[in-house]
Amino acid sequence: MKIKLVPLALCLGVSLTSHAAEFSLTSSDIADNRTLSRREVFNGFGCEGGNTSPELSWSNAPEGTKSFAVTVYDPDAPTGSGWWHWTVVNLPSSVRSLPRGVGAHLPVGAVQGRTDYGQPGFGGVCPPLGDTAHHYQFTVWALKVEKLPLDEQASGALVGYMLNANVLGKATITPTYARQ
Repeated sequence: MKIKLVPLALCLGVSLTSHAAEFSLTSSDIADNRTLSRREVFNGFGCEGGNTSPELSWSNAPEGTKSFAVTVYDPDAPTGSGWWHWTVVNLPSSVRSLPRGVGAHLPVGAVQGRTDYGQPGFGGVCPPLGDTAHHYQFTVWALKVEKLPLDEQASGALVGYMLNANVLGKATITPTYARQ
């Protein structure tokens, strides 16, 4: 009886070619587990900061990406539901970065939803005085649709629902911040 040995990679269905690079988010302003600067701190609610969004850049979007979204979320906020600091949807698939303080200069068609401060736009960090450091999730979302049917009154919860229903991939940077 002759036994043929089939290469293990073929038996397991493993590709021997290199894998596509992973969808990633980078920034010249923020990094994982690094304390945010005063520039990203809200100016109000007892906080004094620049209330400026950081520079964000992303690469290696999943195949089929038709648009992007960016969110900033604090899961540590003492609300029972976290805190939405920024939601931006309907960024064209050709966009691969947002400059620091992009605000009103977003690409045509992009929409900023309402933050938990009650208005659209970037709302900087402002955890309660004396809390342990909060984790701020800056996330870029690759979406399978060109546009989400949302406007500047869309709540963070509604934006989050629509993003999760249409996501192809996401990449996150999680810096921290505490007020003493």
